[in-house]
Amino acid sequence: MEEINFSKRPKLKNPYLIVAWPGMGEVAFKAAQFLVKQLSAEEFADINAQEFFYLTASVIKEGIIDTPELPYNKFYYWKNKTGKNDLIIFLSNAQPDLSRCADYCQRILSLVRVFDINMVICFAAIPVPIDHTQESAVWLAVTDQTLKNSLSSYDLKIMSEGQISGMNGLFLGVAKKLNLRGFCLLSEIPIYTMQIENPKASYAILESLKRILGISIDLTELRDQASFVEQQIEQLIEYLKLGGEQPPPIGEDEIEIIKKSLSEYSKLPQSIKLKIEKLFIQAKKDISKANELKKELDTWSIYKEYEDRFLDLFKKPKDKGN
Repeated sequence: MEEINFSKRPKLKNPYLIVAWPGMGEVAFKAAQFLVKQLSAEEFADINAQEFFYLTASVIKEGIIDTPELPYNKFYYWKNKTGKNDLIIFLSNAQPDLSRCADYCQRILSLVRVFDINMVICFAAIPVPIDHTQESAVWLAVTDQTLKNSLSSYDLKIMSEGQISGMNGLFLGVAKKLNLRGFCLLSEIPIYTMQIENPKASYAILESLKRILGISIDLTELRDQASFVEQQIEQLIEYLKLGGEQPPPIGEDEIEIIKKSLSEYSKLPQSIKLKIEKLFIQAKKDISKANELKKELDTWSIYKEYEDRFLDLFKKPKDKGN
């Protein structure tokens, strides 16, 4: 099969396909990455990055320019010795260009013909006005009513309307067009922490996945990571004097201050930075792209950081003298 590069072809039993990319709070990517680690899943195939990604910058480490590398796009497998479904996990550390997303999804889904996959599982984050000390509730989006009914007993919130942006949401829609069933687990994250890793949300997703699939995964390490991040946020809030022994509820003004401060200690996923830069280039040539750009900036709560550049798109060039 030329579309995917195989290093081995494992024999799998009724496998489910799990896919994940970087996104808000790195929730989906970190959950899948942790799953691969804890299951000791084995790599068996990949996709040529050159077909869907391109280099846009060099990386500097300790003052030295390093050779840039394209994102990886790897398939892992895990044989479930106690259940009826093995797992295939697809993991990439970047999202492709929007113009290539449909073809990219089709390439990944070509694996369905090889292993007779009939279920696709995605992860995502959902920003909500909760406090960082609260547990992350998990929401559910499904491809059909029958699947919705079968998952109704797992104490998940049903996402009745809205959208799941980026590859973590788009992929399931493409899969449905191919008559594949699937569901997406979306974990809540505080609005003011979208730009930092959120292991608590990743933990919540994997805790739900364990119950649904009936598999055993030790999530202790992920829970410890969540506690550490929560402590760091607490220290930052204390530093900003937003609380005391009994801090008041966090309001909109405080949220904006926290988001701005957290951005100094965090960074956007590299794939999102590249996506934003490309949208700026496209908007300069076609102003209709500005709507898509503004939506992306608002999604990540970083419009203020790019406001001057965004408004410059609408300035008319000065006439040159003859």
